Amino acid sequence: MDAMEPDPTHALPLPDLVEARLAADTKLSVAAKALVREALGGSEGAESPAGTAAGPVYLGKVTVTGFRGVGSQARLNLRPKPGVTLVVGRNGSGKSSFAEAIETLFTGTNAHCAGGHPSHAVRWRNLHHGETTAVEARLAVEGDPSPSTLTRTWTGDAFTDSRAVLKRSGQGVVPLEQSGWEQAMRAHRPFLSYADLGNMINGKPSEMYDNVAAILGLDHLNAAARRLAAVKKELEDVQRAEKEKKPFLHAALENAGHDDRALRALMAMDEKGGPDYAVLDALISGVPTADEGRLREARLEADAQGPDLDRVGAAVDTLRRAMADAEDLKGTAAADAHSRAGLLQAALRHSDHHVDETACPVCGTEQVLDREWTRRAEAEVAALLQEAEAVRKAEAGVRDGMRALHDLAHVPREFPAVLTGPWQEWGECRRITEPAELAERALRAAVTLVDACDVVARAARAELAALDERWRDVVGLLAEWTTLHREVDAAKPRKTAANAAHTWIKNLTTEIRDLRLNAFAGHTQRIWEKLRQQSSVDLKSVGLHGSERANVRKLVMDVAVDGTEAPALGVMSQGELHSLALSLFLPRAATADSPFGFVVIDDPVQSMDPAKVDGLAQVLDELGRDRQVVVFTHDTRLPHAFRSQGLPVTVLRVERGERSRVKVTDDTDPVREAVSDAMALAKTGDCPEAALRNVLPSLCREALAQAFVEVAWVSRRRAGESAEDIQEAVDRTDRLLRIAALALFPEASLDDNADGPILASVTDEEVRMRLGALYGQESVSLIRQCQRGAHPGGLSLTDRVGFVRRIEALTDKIRKPGVTK
Repeated sequence: MDAMEPDPTHALPLPDLVEARLAADTKLSVAAKALVREALGGSEGAESPAGTAAGPVYLGKVTVTGFRGVGSQARLNLRPKPGVTLVVGRNGSGKSSFAEAIETLFTGTNAHCAGGHPSHAVRWRNLHHGETTAVEARLAVEGDPSPSTLTRTWTGDAFTDSRAVLKRSGQGVVPLEQSGWEQAMRAHRPFLSYADLGNMINGKPSEMYDNVAAILGLDHLNAAARRLAAVKKELEDVQRAEKEKKPFLHAALENAGHDDRALRALMAMDEKGGPDYAVLDALISGVPTADEGRLREARLEADAQGPDLDRVGAAVDTLRRAMADAEDLKGTAAADAHSRAGLLQAALRHSDHHVDETACPVCGTEQVLDREWTRRAEAEVAALLQEAEAVRKAEAGVRDGMRALHDLAHVPREFPAVLTGPWQEWGECRRITEPAELAERALRAAVTLVDACDVVARAARAELAALDERWRDVVGLLAEWTTLHREVDAAKPRKTAANAAHTWIKNLTTEIRDLRLNAFAGHTQRIWEKLRQQSSVDLKSVGLHGSERANVRKLVMDVAVDGTEAPALGVMSQGELHSLALSLFLPRAATADSPFGFVVIDDPVQSMDPAKVDGLAQVLDELGRDRQVVVFTHDTRLPHAFRSQGLPVTVLRVERGERSRVKVTDDTDPVREAVSDAMALAKTGDCPEAALRNVLPSLCREALAQAFVEVAWVSRRRAGESAEDIQEAVDRTDRLLRIAALALFPEASLDDNADGPILASVTDEEVRMRLGALYGQESVSLIRQCQRGAHPGGLSLTDRVGFVRRIEALTDKIRKPGVTK
């Protein structure tokens, strides 16, 4: 998009704007976009769609019982639509109780009742009506077919012991918390008390920043940024924990002595491309790995075991007994028979192999090895063998004994290197063929091997015990680090996405904040231009320094006094500061995305000079074209400012009687009321002549007098007269021309005398001259006619309706500053 072309997404509601930006961003990964949506969907303060109002909410009838200065039930009848309503009353009349009640109804608190003064804990409940405390308001929600009702009741003695419920058409009754207004109440708070007005400007820098930052309506984005920051921190904490534990683990492994498991763990941890988790898992679980060096050898040594000495001893004994038996038969007839049988068997085998030869192969005698010889020899062999059986058994016993010892002299395929000699000596026994030597060497080798295995095994087991003790201290650290590193590896994609999502949401927040701040600052400056009225202070800029989470953040306001730049708080009067605070507050309530169609302001006029009161009336009138504006004030200058400038306004008057009985009445325009009464009388056909001659001009005189009083208030307050002096001068002036003098000669100071201030320096003739100059000579004639009606003869009129209309036109001219003829 061209840099000069406005981005159409800026006009979208915030959720739609964010989604449109996400969809259009081709660089942000799918995972990062999912995190942004997750953070926005779970942001603290996110509204509940089920209860969100369909359109702007307006205030209707407000009913207050037992709250602050209101005792028994009192009603404030407001018109639930755009327009300005002024609720006026003297201090202590109960008007501020209505303002605080409305604020508490929606928020559960207000600055006065929730203050730190000890007595505030009981001031919220009315002293004359303590049994019931409740506030209720009829609400008109645009789009709903019928009104809603919001009710707050108190059940305990603490100000916080209250509960509010909202009853909406078609939605039943729900707690206020489910209304969907909580987030909007923070961003577009429609209440401004006098204390809040001061805090907008005189609070701490961070509080002033937060007040304006909330106006920008970015809480949802800021909450999403906080959630993403928390995700980042969680992932960074795991990474930090892994990095912090690794040096300790390295040191522990290096201190593990000659344990090959430690060496393999070190190598597996620092594998190029990342840890070898298979090796680490095997080490942690105790599963032997393929090559463990000394540890493996030590385990072989610990398991070293030689031949069974009992079996070896038994085999040696058996062999030796067989050898003894064979030795005992040597030189006996049995031994000779055995030898002779052997010779005959050899001769028979020879004869079998040489059938045709009958000569003796030994002596050469012919014809001796015939068939008869064979028969006799076979019979003799059988007899000799039976006689030599003992020798055969003895020899067989020797052979069996040797075989048994040979079988026992088995060497395992794997054995500790330190036992190579003993095992080889034992294995060599298998090659010995001489029985006596075999018996001797086998027993000696077996005993030597068993003793060697025992010594080696005891030493190896001691070594393994020491290694295992150190390893147990290390393996826990290794397992913890391995788990952490796995989490770090698994979290890397999410961390990358979280970093990108957090940066994206912060950049978008900054962009939207700057756009909204510019619009907000522009609105503030337009309001200030109306409120400044005769002030030499120009508001140059409004900005925010720092960020939402920064330790140092503040609201920056630059002004110029007669063209010289200066900080606002250092050069402005209290009235100017209050005007500036209103300039900061009102744009907040006027934003299009606020669900509240109303604004409630308490005591905004204090410290303002008359010119700024006129400007305030203009600002409130402009705001009232789109918003329901309810202003509570005890200062009568504000109603005068509306009426004197011809601005539409509804005025309600609050009066407080005995035992906190509060009554609210319509305070209609006294000029219009007098003119209306005069016109009604003029149009009455059967009205007595006496009434027409005296009452009609008296009503017209009252209309003119009220118009002059209104102008006197405005003009003399601008001239610096005190409200008390003006009111007293009006009360002491009964002639119409003298009342006119108060209005038409604001430059003439009031004179003090014993009875109070009066205007003695202006003559009646001077008043008539100024009347003629400002409104034409007919105005002088009309006033004279009204004065005549007060005399016994009264005033006879031929065109009564026309006369009243001319009086009405004159009152309009009087009430419009600067009108001439």
